[in-house]
Amino acid sequence: MVVDKRLTGDPAAIDEEFAPENIIDVPTDEEVLPEDISIVEDDEGGVIVDFNSSSMMKGDDSDDFFANLAETVDPNELTKLGNDLIGFYREDKQSRKDWERSYIEGLDLLGFKYEEREQPFKGASGISHPLLAESVVQFQAQAYKELLPPDGPVRTQIVGLISPETEKQAQRVKEYMNYQITDVMEEYDPDMDQLLFYLPLSGSAFKKVYYDETMKRAVSKFVSCEDLVVPYTTTDLRSAERITHVVHMQTNDLRKMQVNGFYRDISLYPETMSSSDTQSKIDELQGERPGAHDEEYVLLECHVNLDLLGYEDTDETGEPTGVRLPYIVTADENSGEILAIRRNWLSDDETMRKKQYFVHFKFLPGLGFYGFGLIHMIGGLSRSATSVLRQLIDAGTLANLPAGFKARGIRIRDADEPLSPGEFRDVDSPGGNLRDSLLPLPYKEPSATLFQLLGLIIESGRRFSAISELPFSEKGLTREMPVGTTMALLERGTKVMSGIHKRLHHAQRLELKLLAAVFADYLPPVYPYETIGAERNVKASDFDNRIDIIPVSDPNIYSSSQRAMLAQMQLQLAQAAPDMHNMYEAYRRMYEALGIKDVDLVLPPPKEPQPTDAAEENRNVLSNLP
Repeated sequence: MVVDKRLTGDPAAIDEEFAPENIIDVPTDEEVLPEDISIVEDDEGGVIVDFNSSSMMKGDDSDDFFANLAETVDPNELTKLGNDLIGFYREDKQSRKDWERSYIEGLDLLGFKYEEREQPFKGASGISHPLLAESVVQFQAQAYKELLPPDGPVRTQIVGLISPETEKQAQRVKEYMNYQITDVMEEYDPDMDQLLFYLPLSGSAFKKVYYDETMKRAVSKFVSCEDLVVPYTTTDLRSAERITHVVHMQTNDLRKMQVNGFYRDISLYPETMSSSDTQSKIDELQGERPGAHDEEYVLLECHVNLDLLGYEDTDETGEPTGVRLPYIVTADENSGEILAIRRNWLSDDETMRKKQYFVHFKFLPGLGFYGFGLIHMIGGLSRSATSVLRQLIDAGTLANLPAGFKARGIRIRDADEPLSPGEFRDVDSPGGNLRDSLLPLPYKEPSATLFQLLGLIIESGRRFSAISELPFSEKGLTREMPVGTTMALLERGTKVMSGIHKRLHHAQRLELKLLAAVFADYLPPVYPYETIGAERNVKASDFDNRIDIIPVSDPNIYSSSQRAMLAQMQLQLAQAAPDMHNMYEAYRRMYEALGIKDVDLVLPPPKEPQPTDAAEENRNVLSNLP
């Protein structure tokens, strides 16, 4: 059977001349019809050839694999999917309500806002002890310096055989990634700074690594635990059935995404900013509140497994298997409209494994998905320290401003005004001694026992959070101590902090690996500067499996003082047996541990052996010289 192409629905084809290229062969009933063509007979005996059947909607290698599938999915299916995902998100958020409440109540322990108290008396102290705030600030300052040094957080390690080629490749990858992180990715430094402040409070914080279509570059963005929601049964991000990232977007930013085709160009209406419980507490501590004209869109970016209608997983015979595939679905929470649906696996991955975008930073591992922070671990000690401190201050206030009883008939001029130093005030006493007419209440001075208890509580909290200084006292570390004793004291005082730092090191390594994958897949294959040992156009091939991306931080060393101490002990051992050690390397490592720049200017490298003539060599041999 022969069918004219002009009958396939193209109006412009009707005016064309009848030509052989406009004729296609359609199989008869006995022949097998191609999967991407369907034929339907009409009432007048003709046929309708449909080249847009559902099988073609699955796309092939010629189509954009990561295109927005929401443009082709049935609208009724989109509505149902949007309602389901929003319902799942609210259910997941409700499942962690108690954890969120503990976190919100713990924010009051920071003491950022002075509390006006009416009990037990008006003007009672509302101060909060800074134990929790001190622990958070000390940790943030220490971890920030280690995880993000000025030269960049990336170093490289060669996997397999080391050759001059791979050494140059590793150096190029290291320099390029550090250049991107420190100079191009403007959000990396402040976001890491903010993450390290949130982390010890909540116990969990996240980084999202992706390629931003509007900025045309890689992005590593901080995501607070409030804005990343997972189901109750989740144990880790890799195996999570559903990950919902709450994205707060301004009107103009959303419009840009719609114009460039990343989101569906549909009408949406912003909503007035309504802070969540956590954000309301943060606004209260900062003294801020949203205005009446502050509007935003709240988008739910759901990384979820779906059996999407028209894009089902099929077996060799073309039958649906019922296996759900990974997608990224973006929905507007206010209206439930689906803005985008995109595949979340690589086009050449036959296993269709989910791509990872999020990295979980944990302070302490906790008992479930979310980690434990200092609010959970020393929140009780911080409350006790605040209570004892307020009692001591109130006791001093009452002792300095005593109150009591006076006889009914006694009259004191200006009784409501407090006595000034050196002032004597007239008193009309009905009779007898004035002492018998006045009875002060037995207020005591602040208790010494309470003061000692306060010191014990503070010391317990500091010892747990490991924010106390290293023991460089007379009873602590000294240069005369044996190396083994020094290491034992150092390890005993830094166990908690060392474990936390190892977890952060592991999380940052995952983050840098995701960044390297983004650089390899999306960035132009050209270096932005001249490279050593290669042309500028070798960048794409540099990011292969021969080079391992690792953080510059050492998982066993979390502070510069600890690093300097270890280098000093190494130097002492080398000085004790100089013939067995490379003294130049020992001194060089000591300078590097101290953070000295341009070490080669201070410590020039040893000169290479100079060749000598034959006569000089013979004289040296006769003189037993080397």
